[in-house]
Amino acid sequence: MTTCRICAGPLTEFLDLGAQPNSDAFPRPGETEGEFFFRLAVGRCGSCTMVQLMEEVPRERMFHEDYPYHSSGSSVMREHFEATARGILAGAADRQDPFVVEIGCNDGVMLATVAAAGRRHLGVDPSAGVADRARAKGVRVRTAFFEEKTALDIAATEGRADVVYAANTLCHIPYLDSIFRGLDALLKPDGVFVFEDPYFGEIVERTSFDQIYDEHFYFFTARSVRNMAHRYGFELVDVLRLPVHGGEVRYTLARQGTRVPTAAVAELLADEDSKELSEPATMERFAAAVRRTRDELTSLLTRLRAEGRQIVAYGATAKSATVANYCGIGSELISFVCDTTPAKQGRLTPGSHIPIRPSDAFGDPYPEYALLFAWNHAEEIMAKEQEFRARGGKWILYTPDVHIV
Repeated sequence: MTTCRICAGPLTEFLDLGAQPNSDAFPRPGETEGEFFFRLAVGRCGSCTMVQLMEEVPRERMFHEDYPYHSSGSSVMREHFEATARGILAGAADRQDPFVVEIGCNDGVMLATVAAAGRRHLGVDPSAGVADRARAKGVRVRTAFFEEKTALDIAATEGRADVVYAANTLCHIPYLDSIFRGLDALLKPDGVFVFEDPYFGEIVERTSFDQIYDEHFYFFTARSVRNMAHRYGFELVDVLRLPVHGGEVRYTLARQGTRVPTAAVAELLADEDSKELSEPATMERFAAAVRRTRDELTSLLTRLRAEGRQIVAYGATAKSATVANYCGIGSELISFVCDTTPAKQGRLTPGSHIPIRPSDAFGDPYPEYALLFAWNHAEEIMAKEQEFRARGGKWILYTPDVHIV
């Protein structure tokens, strides 16, 4: 693409991460023939400043019946979403029979709390497998992609919503024009749209380039979200920095003129300006830092293997596909990857084809080094795997730079 998907402004590429597979497509051994690849590159719009992928992967290739990610897999994230649900319910406490809709509800980890409170709710998710898990928790779910026609049907059959919420979902959706037309149809006049996604400011600060993969089409800042919202008749009225998933921001949008923006909006915009976050020069510095990380990580792993050290990886995450394929990390450097998700175990990592084994393989026996792909859950994982450190094991991390713990 050469023009922005939001405003049709000029799109300038600043980072090319090479040929990449679907990040959540884990092939079985012997079934890697014909694996799908695309060019993973990122650009910045010269008009609205939105950072976005240069190539769109068809949504059906990413979000389908066998989608393997479960939001409930981490205790930290479970607590986060339970607290989020309580906050949404508290904010709607003065409304009569409030209705909460979640776009991309996954396995129902957030809406389960809303359902348990007896409040009207509806989740929308295109992946049948995780939708069934949500239903098992008592959550009402429509198995569908959220877009304008979905929203119109929900409004006609269920009524209009007080809150529409999305977590780690809006950044996945290239067709935001349809999303916002749907929000306009679905939300009550004074309703709000609340969404949280990886923050581009954190990605730059941490050099966490692995946040860039097929499912993440947009990389939001307060400025680009404000510009986007205004284009569709909405206004950015609140922001909240979140520590989860390596640094996110929760954005609250309302129809223009219905709410006064909080001081937090102006503060985050000023912080972005002081850091020149939306400037082309910042994009170029980030790209140079990514290339430096690639070179240092591959050099470290190659040296350790030449010394005869055993290295495994921890967490067959979606973002690890970017690291492994961009850095050329395969089974010659990493013996296997440990992961707690049964659907991934016994399969291979996308593109790089490193075997995935259950988490109990990590201590059978413990390796000398572990590359922590799931670095955004480092505190939780390291607390769980204290025996690894006690036996002399060392963690390898690559954000904000390559280092050994």
